[in-house]
Amino acid sequence: MDKGKIFRDLHTSTFVMPNPWDIGTTKLLSSFGFKALATTSAGFAFSRGLPDGAVTFEAMIHHCREVTAATDLPVSADLERGKGDSPEQAAETIFAAEAAGLAGCSIEDHTGDAENPIYEFSHAVERVAAAVEAARALKRDFIFTARAENFLWGKTDLDDTIKRLQAFEKAGADVLYAPGLSDVETVRTVCSAVGKPVNIMARPGFTVADLANAGVKRISLGPWLTNFAYGMLETAAREIQQDGTFGFTRTAMPFGKLQALFRDTSE
Repeated sequence: MDKGKIFRDLHTSTFVMPNPWDIGTTKLLSSFGFKALATTSAGFAFSRGLPDGAVTFEAMIHHCREVTAATDLPVSADLERGKGDSPEQAAETIFAAEAAGLAGCSIEDHTGDAENPIYEFSHAVERVAAAVEAARALKRDFIFTARAENFLWGKTDLDDTIKRLQAFEKAGADVLYAPGLSDVETVRTVCSAVGKPVNIMARPGFTVADLANAGVKRISLGPWLTNFAYGMLETAAREIQQDGTFGFTRTAMPFGKLQALFRDTSE
């Protein structure tokens, strides 16, 4: 089964790709009928007690191996800026991702430097081109997503974002992604400006139908499911500490249901 080919074919219509953050959530989300999954760099970092961006590349790849081993679905990975700054390291990122069993991955143009958060344009394009060349050299299909991070790092320059996405498309990226877009009309503008499938991260106010109508092919959840789970844990902890009650247990997922899920998926 060529998971890369399956994953590529999904991009002909709009689909939702949720983001688990460990083996258990991978198995749970795989049971709901989704067609593909993706890792979340933030969610994985939080599960390790670290802030987003603080996980080593080696730890991230090990996590990807665990996720791909826990599901039959195609998995794409959020690999942040990859193994390093250079185009050569972008290529090495692709080879490591393929070896981890991934069907695809994304690499962003964020530098990791708060003072200068976005790679210079030509360098960002060179990194994408190197990643594309590496992906094409693989013996199986692999979907490479190029990310333009302006809006996540305080540079709300739509023209520059579109310029980058168009250059990434010309360099051969399979999917284009500009996280942080906050309204459907801006999303529509981005989708209209490029010819390759666009990924958009869910946020309050978006619906699957609205994003599909705007031209989006792939909808990811990023850290939202992780944040939701931590939010529910926080609510339960406050109830226990402040009220001395345990009402949260009424909406907890039953032990037997989890036990059955993990028993079935471990066989």
